[in-house]
Amino acid sequence: QVQLVESGGGLVQAGGSLRVSCAASGRTFNNYAMGWFRQAPGNEREFVARVSSSIGSTDYADSVKGRFTISRDNAKNTVYLQMNSLKPEDTAVYYCAVGVAVGFGRIATMRVDYWGQGTQVTVSS
Repeated sequence: QVQLVESGGGLVQAGGSLRVSCAASGRTFNNYAMGWFRQAPGNEREFVARVSSSIGSTDYADSVKGRFTISRDNAKNTVYLQMNSLKPEDTAVYYCAVGVAVGFGRIATMRVDYWGQGTQVTVSS
């Protein structure tokens, strides 16, 4: 049974930093892309970042480029999202995702096979 467990969300002031983590279990994920989506109240879930299964290439949504960094540790089946220079508009539930990378550049996203349960990130102004 596949499980994705997120941790590290919380409350932070604008300009601060947080790191969220996602530990995957139940199978080997080395051949999958891993990434993060987020959903704010009243909004659709949106792509944030992904890291590929092969050479570890990364893609980001324009709204977080230059502020967020995604990385993965295949030995631990874990993906991380380091979030710096946080803004109130980054407030959302952040979901870990495992699946297939789709598209590139501004249309980069994922076809998600597995979702985590989500972790709340709140940025106060």
